[in-house]
Amino acid sequence: MNTRVPHDLAEAAHQQGFLPPLLTPDFSGQRLPCQRAVDLADAMRLAWAGRDRGPKFLAGGTELVELLQQRVERPAALIDISRLPLAGIDALPGGGLRLGALTTLADTARHAAVSRRYALLAQAILADGDASLREAATLGGRLNQRTRCGFFRDASAPCGKREPGSVCSALEAGITGGEHAVLGASEHCIAVHPTELGVALAVLDATVQLMGPNGPREIAFSDYHRLPGDYPAHDNTLAFGELVTAIDLPAEAPVMQSSFLKVHGCEDEESATISVAVVLAMDVETGCLDSARVAIGGVAHRPWRVHSAEALLAGAQPGLALFESVADAILDGADQRGGGAFKTGLARRAVMQALDEASCRDALNRP
Repeated sequence: MNTRVPHDLAEAAHQQGFLPPLLTPDFSGQRLPCQRAVDLADAMRLAWAGRDRGPKFLAGGTELVELLQQRVERPAALIDISRLPLAGIDALPGGGLRLGALTTLADTARHAAVSRRYALLAQAILADGDASLREAATLGGRLNQRTRCGFFRDASAPCGKREPGSVCSALEAGITGGEHAVLGASEHCIAVHPTELGVALAVLDATVQLMGPNGPREIAFSDYHRLPGDYPAHDNTLAFGELVTAIDLPAEAPVMQSSFLKVHGCEDEESATISVAVVLAMDVETGCLDSARVAIGGVAHRPWRVHSAEALLAGAQPGLALFESVADAILDGADQRGGGAFKTGLARRAVMQALDEASCRDALNRP
């Protein structure tokens, strides 16, 4: 199901004091109390006051409403943050950019500074969903998108991510590979991180700005999402009541080359989608690589980076043999059961292709 939220949904919720019942066969028709936050402090106050009811923040709603319809999310109340002043893109001291959490995907991709200096991010966004979704979905919401695992989205199926303590239906059914993780999984969950945005932010070394009941804090994007471990219900490291306010992109070196690749492969009844983001710093005199960052999406519970594999590229001449070694190092230990072998092979080829494309390009991200 790919539900689109009416443009005035949050406004209707504000006027009536509740989220209007969504007239679909899958939705219970319940009226969810909805309060509009007038500023960040008010959002924190409302979250803390409703802590016993487990409120959810509502902005673009492209993800939350679908989860409500599927009865995956069952909050007792909503906090409308759609009017908070968190949209926009601003320059940071030192040359980076601050992306407001309520900035839509579409506005981010078409922003001149993003498309010129962080082309990789714009490419990843344009590969994420369709045009109507990108016009409504916000950066903050997409950052917190839940997995697309069919068992998680089926309220009738046991799922430890949806219902803590439950078994993983995918593992119980012996389903591996395909839409499931081949790296970083646990015996409790083999779901994957769903969005291309996160893969791009991982290689850009972004920082996430947060506001919570205890005040502001920032966290490296690499530390934002977590692996499932023994408690897969938590996708990220947000504390209760915390809200993403912005994403900061650091200034890139003058000569950076990048590539973003999204591939879909099918074999028999197995299908898999892989995304790869690459950022390379090149020595223009020698043609060697100064440094490299590589992230893969669709293989783990979070965008997957292996720093020891990236270190193989530092000081080396680009070449397919090198890229093959890097791909093998990134995917070392991948689950080969069932469809895992096919998915790993697809990811391996995608990493090699993305590295080859990035190393052959002129610098795309000059300030």
